[in-house]
Amino acid sequence: MRQLFISDLHLQPERPDITTGLLWFLEHIAPGSDELYLLGDIFEYWIGDDAPLPGLEQVFAGLKKVSADGTRLYFQHGNRDFLVGNAFTDAIGAELLPEAYLIDAADGIKSLLMHGDQLCTDDVEYQAFRKMVRHPAWQQTVLSKTVEQRIAMAQRLRSESQMQGSQKADEIMDVNTDAVLETLRSHDVGRLIHGHTHRPAIHQLDQGKAPAQRIVLGDWNKQGWYIEITESGLDLRSFSLSSSMNPINSNPISRH
Repeated sequence: MRQLFISDLHLQPERPDITTGLLWFLEHIAPGSDELYLLGDIFEYWIGDDAPLPGLEQVFAGLKKVSADGTRLYFQHGNRDFLVGNAFTDAIGAELLPEAYLIDAADGIKSLLMHGDQLCTDDVEYQAFRKMVRHPAWQQTVLSKTVEQRIAMAQRLRSESQMQGSQKADEIMDVNTDAVLETLRSHDVGRLIHGHTHRPAIHQLDQGKAPAQRIVLGDWNKQGWYIEITESGLDLRSFSLSSSMNPINSNPISRH
């Protein structure tokens, strides 16, 4: 069993290097894997399955090929692509996951998958926004608008998010430790895998009764990040997003 996990690519027409990096990943890393999990913010924004971002046709085809070749593909919403629906996931051969999802990892450790934004509970303003945009009625209202109206809304929300993010302290935008521990306890697991914070690391936690792990995926900017789990363990890996990408650039950051 070989499982792969990625998040926070923020694919967009303005960053063709990230698109190239994902295509390289799908060609060189994904083949032969049993499962590939897309843990949110794969796209910088998503305004509906009827209006996919332009310039990503090769990505959609690449994901569909990975699925068709036998890798089970899963998609979990992030805070940028929460409007991804079944029409898109069906088209690429993926299963749409709930915002918290338990798996039996290949190394035998029961693990919880999340995008991670729901754990940033110190950011009260963002949590209120998240509650609003995740509500089915709000989403239906947005999806009923014209494509032009949705594009304008997405651009406005992106600008507001960037402005607010620059004004908030780093610790407010990170996960809350108590929220993490409570989430682990409520799901009765010893490992949490998430993205969102753009702070790749493997954290060792003390739950009181047993040790636990929080593994954070990195965002794709100058590097691409992924987690690989096999029977022999877990690797948090990165590779350079450059025109000369090749398999030797894929380096394990740490193994547990």
